[in-house]
Amino acid sequence: MDNQHQVQLAFADLHTHTQASDGMNTPADNVKLAAEAGLGAIAITDHDTVAGVAEAIAAAEQHGIIVVPGVEISTMEDGKDIHILGYYLDTTDTMLLQRLEGLRRIRDERNELILEKLRELGLHITMDDVIAQLGRELLPDESIGRPHMADTLVAKGYVSDMREAFDKYLAQGAAAYVSPPRITPMEATAWILEAGGVPVMAHPGLYGDDDLVARIFDRSRLAGIEVYHSDHSPEDEQRYLKLAEQRSLIVTGGSDYHGERQGKVFHGPLGGRKVPVAVIQQLRDAASK
Repeated sequence: MDNQHQVQLAFADLHTHTQASDGMNTPADNVKLAAEAGLGAIAITDHDTVAGVAEAIAAAEQHGIIVVPGVEISTMEDGKDIHILGYYLDTTDTMLLQRLEGLRRIRDERNELILEKLRELGLHITMDDVIAQLGRELLPDESIGRPHMADTLVAKGYVSDMREAFDKYLAQGAAAYVSPPRITPMEATAWILEAGGVPVMAHPGLYGDDDLVARIFDRSRLAGIEVYHSDHSPEDEQRYLKLAEQRSLIVTGGSDYHGERQGKVFHGPLGGRKVPVAVIQQLRDAASK
């Protein structure tokens, strides 16, 4: 094994999505890609579901890397979408699974409201259209997300690419954006802790409000912060490293990989953002406490 490969094996991408939520690849595909990229570990962190974790763990045995079981929970605070990552939680915990199912029902309601708004704007797409665009059956515990709607808008010729779909219609503040009532970051943090996991704030740079970020940390038992993310600038990284140091937080990072759509990788390539594998031991230690 050459030195470069040994160095890569010392890293982990702790934020990836699969077909269980709004990613393009199967969980096994993500694990295979991580192994091919020379990573030592990957986390599966689908939106409001842990349905992809078991398949990824099984694939990890074949590829000889570590899979960190995870989830990304959608929450709301001060009118802003805030995402909370949970690592090493018990993915068979009955209460957790019931709670995540409830969140997916809210997501389903939101999806229908978005589609209704799109139709009011003259963009005629239905949920049947969105599922048909998947090219496969929607499996139990999987969920439809805004990237799926963006795919359909592109396919129908309403927009040229995913970025235009989000900028014009689907991003927060855009013409068809809808955000129903959600749980708070503090509640999501408590759910993760009750399921034996480690709660971490995802991509704080995307919220555009560091005062809000600080208030959430003041009011919750978050154990970590995602410093390294595909949409973070070097300046973001420095600010959040300082915050982590001030608050004794675990520093995590990941690509937020969703796969390739219309020839473009969304948010970033798998392994494009990573942290030392030693972070995994910090997460395991925190979970064991």
